[in-house]
Amino acid sequence: MKFTIVERKIKIEDELRQYALRKVEKLDRYFQQDSDTTITFSELRGKQTVEITVRQVGLVVRAEETTTDMYASVDGAISSIERQIRKHKTRLEKRLREGAFDKMAEQKAALTEEDFDVVRRKRFDVKPMSVDEAILQMNLLDHQFYFFRNADNDNIHAVVYKRAAGGYGLIEGEE
Repeated sequence: MKFTIVERKIKIEDELRQYALRKVEKLDRYFQQDSDTTITFSELRGKQTVEITVRQVGLVVRAEETTTDMYASVDGAISSIERQIRKHKTRLEKRLREGAFDKMAEQKAALTEEDFDVVRRKRFDVKPMSVDEAILQMNLLDHQFYFFRNADNDNIHAVVYKRAAGGYGLIEGEE
């Protein structure tokens, strides 16, 4: 496992750094291949946040935890990732064996517009996948929606999202 530690508006001690690395190394048993892990530490208004993102070929697992103690935030993020992996264990094993996950690359672009204040832009490869795969990827990223190309419907652009009333929704574009 390859680690990257990011400190945003905070300087962490070596003891906390070693603690986080020890905890994250335990996740290595879940992944078959080498993976890249990013641990981001930040603090805002007295709340301390740890975000852990594990990237493996075609798979991204992410968790974020905010508490008043950085050690508790690390523990919470690790347990959240383990919970996600256990929850989707059978689907993940099947996908990893079949190689059905596609690699996604994220890029940040520093573009601005005059009329609207766009503070962040992301670009990533949009690969064809089924609706079930898109929902799985959305849940692993712990996001509310996920943009993809629907392989079941002529690779048209689509968005799956979590509905407030429960369940999932699907929005598809017209070509």
